[in-house]
Amino acid sequence: MSNDIVDAQVSPTGQFDILSKYEIHKLSDESRGPQYQVFRNCSLAVLNSGGYMDDGKELLETYADFDISVIPTERSVKLKVSNAPASAFVDGKMIRGIAEHLFAVLRDIIYVNSEITGDPRYNLVSAQGVTDAVFHILRNAGTFDRNRTPRLVVCWGGHSISAEEYDYTKKVGYEMALRHLDICTGCGPGAMKGPMKGATIGHAKQRDRHGQYLGITEPGIIAAEAPNPIVNQLVIMPDIEKRLEAFVRTGHGIVVFPGGAGTAEEILYLLGILLHQDNKDQPFPVIFTGPASAAEYFIRIDQFIASTLGEAARSKYKIIIDDPQEVARQMAAGIEKVREHRKETGDAYYFNWQLKVSTEFQRPFAPTHENMRSLALHKNQEPYLLAANLRRAFSGIVSGNVKDEGIRNVEKNGPYELCGDPAMMHSMDTLLESFIKQHRMKLPGKQYIPCYRISSD
Repeated sequence: MSNDIVDAQVSPTGQFDILSKYEIHKLSDESRGPQYQVFRNCSLAVLNSGGYMDDGKELLETYADFDISVIPTERSVKLKVSNAPASAFVDGKMIRGIAEHLFAVLRDIIYVNSEITGDPRYNLVSAQGVTDAVFHILRNAGTFDRNRTPRLVVCWGGHSISAEEYDYTKKVGYEMALRHLDICTGCGPGAMKGPMKGATIGHAKQRDRHGQYLGITEPGIIAAEAPNPIVNQLVIMPDIEKRLEAFVRTGHGIVVFPGGAGTAEEILYLLGILLHQDNKDQPFPVIFTGPASAAEYFIRIDQFIASTLGEAARSKYKIIIDDPQEVARQMAAGIEKVREHRKETGDAYYFNWQLKVSTEFQRPFAPTHENMRSLALHKNQEPYLLAANLRRAFSGIVSGNVKDEGIRNVEKNGPYELCGDPAMMHSMDTLLESFIKQHRMKLPGKQYIPCYRISSD
């Protein structure tokens, strides 16, 4: 990768075209306030789109001299970048898609800080308060369309996948787009980019000019998973928990491709939500899929779910191997049931208000060594609560693998320790070892050093 750098000023896009004097000065002042470091780091990640790094710490160190500032103009603002990655520019001009994503960073980071955090309208310790905040962030980003019928498929999977698996994600995306389905992912490379890339061809064949390619990320992961260029709507949620809630509130079905610890975290979050008694009547199609070469991955995931959460959890998803058309057919049929249910109950097509998301899945989890060691990893609790704790365990592993703060934490204090029931710890160790052997913890060619240690109570 080239470490060439560029200085530039970028004109606004979208909602920043016309601003009041108050808005101009507020953006200028708050961009240099307490949220500056988050704003800077997310902006750098966006400018690194297409770069081959999955290590947030490495990116921040490589461009340690990068700086960004908001410059007031008569009617709006400009963004001034210094020592930015040259790959974001063509003939001295910033690529338009990257410029749009850069202003999305300004919109979301500053909006959340000034309009959500500390506002008494949002009680961020209550379930409803958090859901309201998620809704307003998404609405402010312009992701909702009242006239759009249910058609948004959330696709999860790893950023570090083989070429064969990547090609398979494109085929699934293509088949879904032929059935007029849209794509939402975590916005990065690999299984987050492939479905979108395939869908662009499917939408083009159907002359569907309104395809939605929604990318939802959060500050802790964006440096390791920079937004791919196909994303036409980028939203940066404040933390991983609100990001996950945004996925399940906006999506009408979920397809899971092969991945690693991050994908396991997403699966456990989703199953924990669906296992709650209040959601038993919610139609929500979930399909695990991959090429024949990825069958082992889903066997291991399925075994882990069976041994920890039981048959009730296994009933919430289907596994389809090496059949993109069948995946698309079943997802389209499942989403039709979602449409019928929303119509009957009067719920919005664009945001699932009826889904029960309890505070156990909303409360931000800080993966400190003490918090990781204290997780309740045993079966003496409701299955949805166990899923919440297992989700936190994998969230910590993701942090130690790719997030700047987590990597530094492990370098300073050693691996995280996970303790629990012997049988459960054995199942977790078996699953994680399979991820390592299948090279699903880091980009190919990089040696993986575990950031965790598993022991029994």
